[in-house]
Amino acid sequence: MPFIQVKVIENVFTDDQKQEIVRRLTDALVAIEGENMRPVTWCVVEEVRSGSWGIAGNPLTTADVKALAAGVGV
Repeated sequence: MPFIQVKVIENVFTDDQKQEIVRRLTDALVAIEGENMRPVTWCVVEEVRSGSWGIAGNPLTTADVKALAAGVGV
C-alpha cells in the first residue's frame, strides 16, 4: 500500500491547494504503479508549526515561505 507523506509549514497552503497536492501526487504514483493502486494509495499533507522547520540550521516561518513564493529573498 503506497503511503505519500508531505510536510509543509503551517498556513502557507490553502485547503484547496492541499487537496490539489493530494490529487496530483496520487495521480503521479498511479501513473507509475498503475490504476489498480489508486484505491490503496494514501496521501497525507501534514503541517509543521511555523518556526519549527529549518534549512541549513536556519528556522523558517510562514512569512519566510510566503516571501520566497513571492520572489522576495529571505
